[in-house]
Amino acid sequence: MAVNRREVLQWIAGAAALPVLQGCQSGRRELESASQQSRITVEELDAAAERPVLRLDGLDWPILIQSVELLRKRNEYFVRVRSKDGAEGIAVPDSRAEYLHPIFNKLVAPYFIGKDARELELHLWEVYRYQSNYKLQGLALWCPVAWVEFAILDMLGRAAGKSIGQLLGEPVREQVPFYIASGRRDTTPQQEVEYLQQLLARTDAKAVKFKIGGRMSRNADAMPGRTEQLIPLVRKALGDKIDIHADSNSSYDPPQAIKVGRMLEDIGAVYYEEPCPFDHLEDTKRVADALTIPVAGGEQEYSDRRFRWMIANRGVDIVQPDLQYYGGLIRSTRVARMAAVAGMPTTVHISGGFGFVYMLHLASYIPNIGRYQEYKEGTEKYAGWFNPPLKIADGAISVPKGPGMGIANVADVLQGAERVA
Repeated sequence: MAVNRREVLQWIAGAAALPVLQGCQSGRRELESASQQSRITVEELDAAAERPVLRLDGLDWPILIQSVELLRKRNEYFVRVRSKDGAEGIAVPDSRAEYLHPIFNKLVAPYFIGKDARELELHLWEVYRYQSNYKLQGLALWCPVAWVEFAILDMLGRAAGKSIGQLLGEPVREQVPFYIASGRRDTTPQQEVEYLQQLLARTDAKAVKFKIGGRMSRNADAMPGRTEQLIPLVRKALGDKIDIHADSNSSYDPPQAIKVGRMLEDIGAVYYEEPCPFDHLEDTKRVADALTIPVAGGEQEYSDRRFRWMIANRGVDIVQPDLQYYGGLIRSTRVARMAAVAGMPTTVHISGGFGFVYMLHLASYIPNIGRYQEYKEGTEKYAGWFNPPLKIADGAISVPKGPGMGIANVADVLQGAERVA
């Protein structure tokens, strides 16, 4: 079973509820031919990205940041931001805080002390310059920046009585459809299928994503023959009603990536994630040009200019900024805006744990999200932090209600947390 790229991209973006299509056409070439007549310019992408994101209605007074703290409660990390007038906001980092806390405490948090939180967009640039932080360009810098941004947005939302969606855009949805993601490569094909079935049963998902290749492996598989056996077996076991995504995590060179992509086309998969090493942009474009299945990428990206290249040159069909690796919601919103200019959907990557909550907020106000967003479970742990509790129904998760991130009782959540020096 193969699919037409243009129709699938419309379906992924939610532009039309199309069924999986029969037949094979060179949709990529048709798309490129049509786009030549109205080539997206770098200037158009810059104009979309540079528009202000943060909406400051109702925040008419300075909100000066007094403290930025990294806290730990058992295995969970938190960032707490407080203003001089008593406002407070928190964030929940991923587990990388365990080894990135020196960068957070020494190079990121100090910049924000005394700054007006309302100028957050400016601060995202200035913290990059602070203490020559730009020399650390990458995940190690932008994760700590994202954690502070999340906490500041929570504080601003609480001060203004607005949700994150209202602070950063116009909310357009209250439920977000998701695919449930398996992160395993230690399974045989049969074991992986059984694990995917368990995930589907636990989450009521309508779509899945599984791992192929060996992960940054120069064409080696996780175990001999695993990918070639797994791809058709997943479709056979799950049936035609479950939508399938596959992620190679930078496993292949272009010839092998194209070969594997053809297998995914044969089963009608929705998209093919990171077929080539993530920084091999031209190789990824070569794969995308050769296939009809949409190619997704951007999980490891930290540069707005490289995202701009990917969009302007159609190096991928779907952009995937990680909300923590890339530096937060505001920077990711700018990527989604550029993608929208080019008619491309945004399906963010999440880092697990509490990360899906930030995905829900972004998806609440970005019009051009993909049909499914990533989910790695977590409602069973975090749903009760919100009022009403987060809920899964018919393959979608409810967006948190209330101001800021929507956590109902911050004091209860932080009770027993200790500062990480």
